[in-house]
Amino acid sequence: MKMKRTHTCGELTAEAVDAEVALSGWIGSKRDHGGMLFIDLKDRYGITQVVFDPQRDGSLYAEGKELKPESVISIRGAVQRRPEGNVNPDRKTGEIEVVVEEVELLNRSETPPFEIVDDCGASEELRMKYRYLDLRRDVMRENMVFRHRVYQSMRRYLSGQGFIEVETPTLIKSTPEGARDYLVPSRKFAGRFFALPQSPQIFKQLLMIAGFDKYFQIARCYRDEDIRADRQPEFTQLDVEMSFVDEDDVMAMNEGLLKFLMKDLLNVEVGTPFKRLPFDEAIGKYGLDAPAIRFGMALVDVSDVCADAGFKVFQSIVASGGIVKGINAKGASNYSRRQLDELTAYVGEYGAKGLVWFKVESEEGADVLKSPTAKFFDAAHQGRIIERMSAEAGDLLLFVADKPEVASTAVGRLRVHLARQLDLIPGDTFEFCWVTEFPMFEFNEEFGCLAARHHPFTSPTEGTLDDLEKEPLRVRARAYDLVLNGVEIAGGSIRINTPELQRRVFRALGTGEEEADEKFGFLIEALKYGAPPHGGIAYGFDRFVAILRGIDRIRDVIAFPKTTTAQCLLSGAPAAVDEKQLKELKLKIIRDV
Repeated sequence: MKMKRTHTCGELTAEAVDAEVALSGWIGSKRDHGGMLFIDLKDRYGITQVVFDPQRDGSLYAEGKELKPESVISIRGAVQRRPEGNVNPDRKTGEIEVVVEEVELLNRSETPPFEIVDDCGASEELRMKYRYLDLRRDVMRENMVFRHRVYQSMRRYLSGQGFIEVETPTLIKSTPEGARDYLVPSRKFAGRFFALPQSPQIFKQLLMIAGFDKYFQIARCYRDEDIRADRQPEFTQLDVEMSFVDEDDVMAMNEGLLKFLMKDLLNVEVGTPFKRLPFDEAIGKYGLDAPAIRFGMALVDVSDVCADAGFKVFQSIVASGGIVKGINAKGASNYSRRQLDELTAYVGEYGAKGLVWFKVESEEGADVLKSPTAKFFDAAHQGRIIERMSAEAGDLLLFVADKPEVASTAVGRLRVHLARQLDLIPGDTFEFCWVTEFPMFEFNEEFGCLAARHHPFTSPTEGTLDDLEKEPLRVRARAYDLVLNGVEIAGGSIRINTPELQRRVFRALGTGEEEADEKFGFLIEALKYGAPPHGGIAYGFDRFVAILRGIDRIRDVIAFPKTTTAQCLLSGAPAAVDEKQLKELKLKIIRDV
């Protein structure tokens, strides 16, 4: 490389006219206009137009014509103003161009598998296979730069609040935290395994016991679970823990953090304190524990109205402990039968066995329900449903009858789905809320036992502590989730800080003394030595960045993501290893026959 760059491709302005400069970068678009060759030279800072003029140097012009897109070059030349009418106001460098006096080809590129432009039309699989090319696109580069800015803003705010950043291990003991662990075999201790951390949970609690009362970490975490658009097998988490605090302290600190981030990153003002919704209210009004509160269309329970109506399907479900929940899609009575069938299929994805709909019409001065099911409801019951749903002519009423959890979830998802269809969700708005007072436990039907809804280190509320042994499903947790625009971006809790209470929680989960000591003995031991009251929170960093960027898939804000089958199409991971490595680890592969 003979020429060292003096400037980046996004730096030069009219102030540099007549300066001699050297630029290095990749060839973008090429245009030959009337014998003048124009090349967009690009790097991560921007684009500068460079000009090959055959009147100045015919051989240099011929050399420029042979250059292929995406090749890497260095050029030397003089900065000049663009001719009048050729200024590009959308670029910082749009007033100038560089007339090339010397060019050096640093690396000739083959034809890329897709065009390196924002609207490239390539499949996600192809883009992930050639991620290093995908990351050259402006939109992807901007995602990565924005992600960097979020990192730095978080660090700046938390450091200013007295938090210190501490790294915790990534080779740890396998402990159950809700998903399968990724295991790493030990060569030194044959038959034993490290696990990659699902979170730094236990270690950050140990830091509180160690006296580091304000800790944070931008941590890598690993979970071997089924992938969705918003999940990855390895992901990034902002992890925060504080000592001598209660829920209000943790929430106030995080509201300050988010107020700072939104202003610093997007120049958006958010009001504090954020709205708080107890879990039961969130489920009751919105059907989900991550409620979208930017629009109305709240869920309505009509179980009591339907319990003695003539529709036997509803009657039997209510009699068996189920519920009937619905929403009023205002002004949507024009939905076609095909659209209603699509909504029925949609709620079926969330376990609902069907969807009952009514269109509200005016008939002889009174509002009535119209649908194939309406004949099972007399005038009195129709009137009660219309009143309960605050309905009027032109509305569409939609109901799911099922077990409480299924009905609430299905209608809650339907509510958000319809809001998108009806354009009810305001754009460019950010609405935060807290969800609190979660159930401590839930029943795991697959294994027929209780499971911690968050994790087993969450402290129960004082008012439900006595139910821990008698009626554990009544116990409420000192847990809180932070929701942004209907998406959970963070979750945390006040932790257990005594060995006695920690053992009681383990027993409620069916974990005996011996098993608890085997899996968590080092934590229980640590709690004996002056563990302060403490609590914290963890942000899904990738998800948070995606929401701020207005992106649905977190893969687009991760430099080198995995596919939905947890594969790296770029490197080919996971891959087989040679027999020598397996022998060193004293492992044998058993292949399915």
